[in-house]
Order: sequence, then C-alpha cells, then structure tokens
Amino acid sequence: MDSTIDRFDTSRFEASRNRLAALAYRLLGSANDAEDAVQDTFLHWQAADRQQIKVPEAWLTKVATNLCLDKLRSAQARRERTAGAWLPEPLLDGDPMLGPADTFEQRESVSLAVLTLMERLSPHERAVYVLREAFAYGHAEIAEILDITESASQQHLHRARQRITAARRGGSEVDPASARRIIEEFLAAAASGRTERLVALLTGDATAISDGAGGTAKTLLRYDSPQRIAAIVRAGLTRTPAKRRLAGGTPALHYAVVNGAPALLFVVGDRIAGSVTFDITGGRIATVRGIAAPARLARLTEAWRQHEPDTPLISEW
Repeated sequence: MDSTIDRFDTSRFEASRNRLAALAYRLLGSANDAEDAVQDTFLHWQAADRQQIKVPEAWLTKVATNLCLDKLRSAQARRERTAGAWLPEPLLDGDPMLGPADTFEQRESVSLAVLTLMERLSPHERAVYVLREAFAYGHAEIAEILDITESASQQHLHRARQRITAARRGGSEVDPASARRIIEEFLAAAASGRTERLVALLTGDATAISDGAGGTAKTLLRYDSPQRIAAIVRAGLTRTPAKRRLAGGTPALHYAVVNGAPALLFVVGDRIAGSVTFDITGGRIATVRGIAAPARLARLTEAWRQHEPDTPLISEW
C-alpha cells in the first residue's frame, strides 16, 4: 500500500483511539485490558481492506466492542471475575479513558459503583447499556454493532437498566465542595479516634470493600456495618512501621477525584500505594472501596505523575 495512504489510514484510526479506549474501559473495567483491546482493533484495521470501509468510526466501534465481548466471555475472564477478587481499575479525573462526561448518564457509566454493578449483566446487556448510555448510539446502530435485532437491543437495555437501578445506591451527583468537606471530616475523625463521628458520617447500610493490605487478599474483604467500617478505618489509619514497609515508604494522603468520586490517595514519592474512593448519598458515605494492588494502580500512578497535586491532607502518614 502507498505509504501516504497508509499514514492517512493510521491517522483515521488515531482520531478514534481515545473514544475506543473509553468504550473498552467501560466494557472491561480494566485500563490494561482496554489498551489491549484498542491495540487489537488497530491490528484488525491494518489487516482490513480499508478502501471498502465506508464509515471507519462505525467499523472500528464494532470491532472493538466485539473484541471486548470475546474477552468478557473468555474462560480466563470468567475465572478472574467470579473468584471474588475483581475490582474495577480506578482512573484519575481527567484521564482520557474516562471518555465523554457531558451528561449524568455518561459520568455515571464510568463510576466504580456502576462498573462493579455491570458485572451482574450479560456481555450483551453490558455492551448495549454502555453504547446507549455512554455513547448515545441508537438501537439500530447497536443492532448493527452486535449483530442482533433492534428489538433485542431494546430488551437488553431494559434489563440492564432494571438490574443496575435495583442495585444502585443513591444515584444523584454530589456537589464537589460538599464531597471534599465530607471526606475531610471523615479523615479527621479517623485520625483523631472519634469513632462515633466516623459512624455518624456513614449511612446505616454502609459497606466497605478492599483488596487487602498491599492488595494481597485472594478474595475481597467486605464490611457491612458502620461500626465495623469505623473500626477497620481506625485500624487502617493507625501508623505502624509494618504498614510503612508494606507501602514502600511513608505515604502522604491527598484528596483527589477518581472515576468521578471523591477519593483519598496514599502517595509514596511519585507512586500511588493505595486508593480509597467513596460513594456519597444524602450527605453521608454509603460505600468505601480500598484498592492497593499495584497492577490496579499502574495507570492511576502514571496519571498522578503528570498531575499537579494540591497540598496533602496529611503530609506523613
């Protein structure tokens, strides 16, 4: 192929790269898997007879979506996701992989809460939900992408919305200033030992999920009452030499926005050693998610190194 044509075709792919990555991340919940899906899409693009592709964006979307569905259906993915140790990979505010964020539905579709809930959907339900809610594709377009009927697309969307709505807690957005104030109060209460104040900042049915110290837990650790969560948070924020060794140094605690939600980041040098995100509803914390596995924090760390952080809430933990 003429090198000029090849460069032009490559540039057409690159124009869609960020959108494809945002789509793949929503479908897979993993930045690393999303990057692999985008690269595989590029290989398909290179191998195709591109002169016969009338609408490159639609063709690329179809290929990327179906590659993601193949990944979700694979035996390895099913084992990983049903073993009880899977959590979505957190992304720092501003990461292009978070994709479109103009509407509430688009922002919600990339929240850790909804990415987790989408694990309950079938691959087709997940794909239809993402294509419709996050990327505003019509049912005719979705039917073409997934090789299903428009009626089937509508049914998949209906079931997906029902399942996510039934399991979702809260659902309204929180004012950024209010979210930060609540997290700062939570951290102050935890650091001072005021357990009763910690409990008061949690909803009555609050839950906490963690992949364990250093991300080493074989199955996710879950805590299902405000009192237990308060006790775990107090214990977790107690400084010890062993915890610092596990973190690889003395972390500073920074406030950040991760997947649209307020978060505390444990930062050692220029590396994220831990991420704790919070879902807030009615002015109180409904869910706490702690992630410490280095593999899940790689892209977050990469983005943090390009980020100009605020003054840490705690400079030495």
